[in-house]
Parts: sequence; C-alpha cells; structure tokens
Amino acid sequence: MTTKALQAGQLIIALPEKCLLTTDTVLNSYLGEYIIKWRPPISPLTALCTFLIAEKYYHKKSVWQPYLDLLPETYTCPVYLEQQAVNLFPEPLRGKALEQKSLVEQQYTSSKSFFFSLQPLFPEHVESVFSYSAFQWAWCTINTRTVYMKHPQKECFSREPDNYALAPFLDLLNHSPTVQVKAAFNERTRCYEIKTLSHCAKYQEVFINYGPHDDQRLLLEYGFVAASNPHNCVHVDTDTLLKYLIPEDKQRHIKVSILQEYKLLDNLTFGWDGPSWRLLTALKLLCLDAHQFTSWKKVLLGDAISERNEKKSLDLAKKICTSLTEKTQRALHKISRLKQDNVDLVNQLSFLEALHTEDLNILLLSAENLLQMNCTTI
Repeated sequence: MTTKALQAGQLIIALPEKCLLTTDTVLNSYLGEYIIKWRPPISPLTALCTFLIAEKYYHKKSVWQPYLDLLPETYTCPVYLEQQAVNLFPEPLRGKALEQKSLVEQQYTSSKSFFFSLQPLFPEHVESVFSYSAFQWAWCTINTRTVYMKHPQKECFSREPDNYALAPFLDLLNHSPTVQVKAAFNERTRCYEIKTLSHCAKYQEVFINYGPHDDQRLLLEYGFVAASNPHNCVHVDTDTLLKYLIPEDKQRHIKVSILQEYKLLDNLTFGWDGPSWRLLTALKLLCLDAHQFTSWKKVLLGDAISERNEKKSLDLAKKICTSLTEKTQRALHKISRLKQDNVDLVNQLSFLEALHTEDLNILLLSAENLLQMNCTTI
C-alpha cells in the first residue's frame, strides 16, 4: 500500500544491490569453494537452488532468515500440481507443464553428484537435505520470484544465462495486467528500481506488471491467474484447425505447407475481440477455391479475395469456436465433479476452473463477434 498518491514516472521502490540475492552472493558464501572446483560446472540456476536449500536448512543461523520466513512453503506452479490436475490443462499449457515438470526432474538428477560433494557442510546425509521436494521448492522460488538482472559470464558456471536476482520485499508486489511499470537495475545508483507508469491513489495497493502475459503463461511461470486479463486468449492447435477441411481438397497439403513455411500454424487464437488476424489469415488461405489458389500471397498480405472466401473462412472460424466452446464446457463439468470427489485437489482445481471459465467467456464473446462479422460480410 502506498501512503501517498503516486504519479506516472515516480519511483515505487529502489532495492540496493547488497540486498539482492544473486550468484555473487552464492560464490561469496561457504558454497563458493565447492562450486569453483566442481567439474563439469553447475548452472547459475542450480547454484541459487543449492544456496536456498542450504540456507533454509540452517535458517536460524542465516542472515537471510527474515526473507526465508516470508517465502511460501509450497507453490501452485505445474511442477507442484498433481498429474490429475495437469491432464485437465488446455493446450498448449498442458504440453508446456509436462515439459516443465520433466525439466526440473532432469535438473535435479543431474545435480545429485554435486550435492553429494557438499557432505562436509552438513551433519546429516545430504540426500535428506537435498531431496527432490527441497529442490522443487527452491526451483519454484527462483522461477516465480526472481527479477531479470544480467551478470557477466563466470568460468565456474555452465554457459546457461546468469540473469537471476532474488529481490526481498520487492517480490511481495503483486501483478496486475492493467498497470504499467519500468523495471531495471540502475547502474548509476546500484539499485534495482521500479517506476510506475500509471497513477496509484493514496492508500491503495501498489501493483506492478510481470509482463504482457496471458493466464496460461502466468499459471505456468508464476502459479496464478489474473481475472479479466486483457492478454488472455484461447489457442487453436493444428489438429483442431485442420479437422474441418474437406479431404477432397487436392491443394490441402500444399496449403498446409505454405502455412508451415510462413509460421502461420503457430499462435492462432481467439481473443476478447474475436479471432486473431493470424487465425483468420490461415483460414482464408485454407478456404481458397481451386481457381483462387494462385492468389494465396495476397491472402498473406491481408487482401480480400472474394465474398465467398470471406464467408467460408468465417463459417470455419465459427465451427472451430463452437467445437472449443463445447470442449471447454466438458472440461469445466469434469473439474466440478473432481472437486466434489477430491477434497485435497480443490485448491489446484480452482485455478483450472478459473482458467477454463475465462476461456469460455472469450469463446462466447468470439461467437458473438463472428456473428456480427458474418452479417457485415453478407
């Protein structure tokens, strides 16, 4: 909360460099000598995870104790979620969530040998200190709470980017998709600074913006969803896009090849204002009649080919929208049943319910927009 009104351009917070927890912090600690001599070098992310786990173990003696006490004990990122919940994610979030879980598991497995080298630092066996659950917690802490801060490449680390900084207190500021901020490390003041580009009234909560992310990205990276997020959209995968094409279309394969070449099979969406330009363009190309096919380049440039082509593409968009609406309604019905039968999963399923509900609202609004667009075309 701010005790005074904030105007655009004013500083929200300036956190001195010495308060940031970075790989420099780790190297200057008791872990430094172990990291420097270890081969092959560990990643900057593994170094930070190791430090957090070690400091949490010794947290009564740690200078970071006040910060550690504020950190969540658990997270709601996909890494923490039950497989039953992840299976109900819409695409492409489900695929990315499975990739994330696999990535964390692989990173933990590949770091085990290094963890064993730290045995002299602990009175009990390192296997119990550096358990998978401890690593999972540390990884999510870093993934959800770090700010971007580029550091020079160090020989003691692998070639992965070293651009993490945990920022105590600053990371308590919540995200809002409707505010704008400017955030960066100020080389002159040696502080990580956040300036607001929006007005904030006196005694109101001060929000910052983590980026122009839709709810799928927010849930994947930060473990939450934002209601009425203007960046939200419903993704259309290739299988759904091609499901309604006429099998007899002899130019079907070359049309798909063109869309692949121009990367128009990726990021096809329905948003709050209806189908995206990319989705409509892909549909217009797929709906070209045989005698119109030579005009495919004009379609990619945004030109209207004919009223028939416009109507066919809008009709196809409506079919896809209806299919996704029904799929989303089925998912919500399944989530509702699971919430009744699995009390332990209620919290996780509530995030999913919010995500699918937002998708449903977008699709229903898109259907209305498509109806208006069809009337205009006719």
